[in-house]
Amino acid sequence: MGRLVVSVLTSLDGYFEGPDSDLGSLPFEDAFNDHNLTLLRDATAVVYGSTWFENNWRSWSSVAADPSSTTRDREIAHLVTTLDSVVVSDSWTVDPDAPWAATSRVVSRSDAPDVVRQLKERDDGDLVMFGSATTWNPFLPLGLVDELVVLIGAGLVGEGTKVYTGDAVALSLTSARVIPDSQLVELRYRPDDR
Repeated sequence: MGRLVVSVLTSLDGYFEGPDSDLGSLPFEDAFNDHNLTLLRDATAVVYGSTWFENNWRSWSSVAADPSSTTRDREIAHLVTTLDSVVVSDSWTVDPDAPWAATSRVVSRSDAPDVVRQLKERDDGDLVMFGSATTWNPFLPLGLVDELVVLIGAGLVGEGTKVYTGDAVALSLTSARVIPDSQLVELRYRPDDR
């Protein structure tokens, strides 16, 4: 059976976005991409919210086309643009002429929990989500998240969008470490119902 792994970068004061949904104030480091690549290598599909999906796909497509991109970044770009994508949205649609049309499908917010359950039952690999708190937050109290990976950056944002706003959920810490060559602290949690 597959797993749903959620990975989110947050400031020390618990925001995954700064004011006006700005990600620039968060402490991104080169090690952040190393971490993401590790998760993508084990993934059979990536689950997104609609805003994050299109921005992410376009960004990594540009990396793939840039001859100066690193080997690591080219591998990330390849995985992002070729893995199956499930986009959770009540308003977004996939244009059949879009470059991502062959590997992407949209599911409504109300259908998303059942779709995630079906994918987990069907596959042995991981479903991975990055960020998209409004998408993954409802999955956590439903027992759909198998592992929550929280990267805490060395910075305080002061305000913005909280990393979690759902119902209370008990978690068990399974590991904690500083990611090598960075100031990012990686905390891995298992929901207690797992």
